Amino acid sequence: MSIKRYFVEQLLSYEKKFPILALTGPRQSGKSTMLKNLFSNYTYVSLEDTDNRFFAESSSWASCFLD
Repeated sequence: MSIKRYFVEQLLSYEKKFPILALTGPRQSGKSTMLKNLFSNYTYVSLEDTDNRFFAESSSWASCFLD
C-alpha cells in the first residue's frame, strides 16, 4: 500500500529545476519505494550493492561524495 506523501508535489517540481536530487531519511521508511513509483522511467541503482558502490567509488566524479 502506498501512502501519498505531503512533499510529492514539491519533489516533482524540484525534478524540473535540478539535475540531481537527494532524499534522506530513516531506514526502511519508504524512500526507495516512493522514488521508484514516482520516477519509474528512471534507472534505479543502489549503492548497497557492493559492485555498484565499488564502481561509484572508483569513478572520479562520484568519489568526492562517498565516504
